[in-house]
Amino acid sequence: MNIPEREVRAMADLLTDDRIADFCLLHPRWKRDGDSLVAEVKAKTFLGGIDYVTKVSQAAEEMDHHPDIDIRWRTLTFRLSTHSEGGITDLDTTLAERIDMIVDVLP
Repeated sequence: MNIPEREVRAMADLLTDDRIADFCLLHPRWKRDGDSLVAEVKAKTFLGGIDYVTKVSQAAEEMDHHPDIDIRWRTLTFRLSTHSEGGITDLDTTLAERIDMIVDVLP
């Protein structure tokens, strides 16, 4: 899913507080924490968590938009923010949706 440069620039506009709140309502795994979207995921096993990280890393590379990932045994925390814009953009919500798909599909 390589996104054309023109679309990436449009996706990098900061989202309004209302759009972020709406996103979090529709995607209950995600919460706003300041200028970031944050989700905590519990894997069944440590290696299952590493599988999540591997798949999320591949999606992030395809988008050229990379999350902060914290691994604590079976608990993963994903933190998304568009640092160049100083907050949350469509790049973050798009990657959050991809993370949801990965986590919901893998065992």
